[in-house]
Amino acid sequence: MSKVSGAGEEKLKVLALHGYRQNADSFKSKLGSFRKMLNKYVEFVFVSAPHPAAPLEADGGEPDPNQRSWWFNKDDRTFKGTNQGGPAYGFDESLRLVERTWQAEGCHGLLGFSQGACFVGLLCDLSARGMTTMKPQFAVVASGFRSGSLVHLNYYENKVQIPSLHIFGETDEIITKDMSEALADTFLDPEVVTHPGGHYFPAQASLKETYVDFFRDQLQQHLEAKELQNATEDNSFHLEGQEEAEESALQPVHEGLQNGSDSDSD
Repeated sequence: MSKVSGAGEEKLKVLALHGYRQNADSFKSKLGSFRKMLNKYVEFVFVSAPHPAAPLEADGGEPDPNQRSWWFNKDDRTFKGTNQGGPAYGFDESLRLVERTWQAEGCHGLLGFSQGACFVGLLCDLSARGMTTMKPQFAVVASGFRSGSLVHLNYYENKVQIPSLHIFGETDEIITKDMSEALADTFLDPEVVTHPGGHYFPAQASLKETYVDFFRDQLQQHLEAKELQNATEDNSFHLEGQEEAEESALQPVHEGLQNGSDSDSD
């Protein structure tokens, strides 16, 4: 059995999806302490959403190229987590980008914050239904919620069965506790962690053990599955080699029988 050990050993690769008006670099920076906690077990892959978010009035109407969005659920091409019954402009482009990144990087799991966490929930459902090339082994969902876009309403009919860790703040006013609980309920056996704060990804020392235990368990399962797959492939290879050897050994016998038959007929 493979064991999780120290630095230099194999790590999990986790694709990290940022929130609305964030990007890969800003999300990576915000997760600095969290990444440090898990450096022994995880390599995070960050990617920016393909769509620029609509400018804020405070910015004088000028778009900020650093503010990105995975899709827009309002007709004015903005996004709000509480919006229901709206569109999902740009979702397909984001799905294709994330699928390409997943394949290119060889990722094992998903992590998302806010809109990115909503996206993770949708990706897990798509994977369970065989509607994406991605096959995440686990998911980490922070300040997550169910998408209210009309095209996504049928995504939550069946429970997602992969291991999941759900993190949210008791006093989050942007994505409220009940919204995050509703997304957690779409997973078969969700592990839930709450913190007393608001809309952010918590990385205080009191949560380190929970985070480390979750990712260490996922790495252990990944290594054991990989070991089993390798053993199965090796066994299959040996069986094929044995069959070929047996066929080669029988070949002279067949030829002898055939030659004998020929002489009898002469």
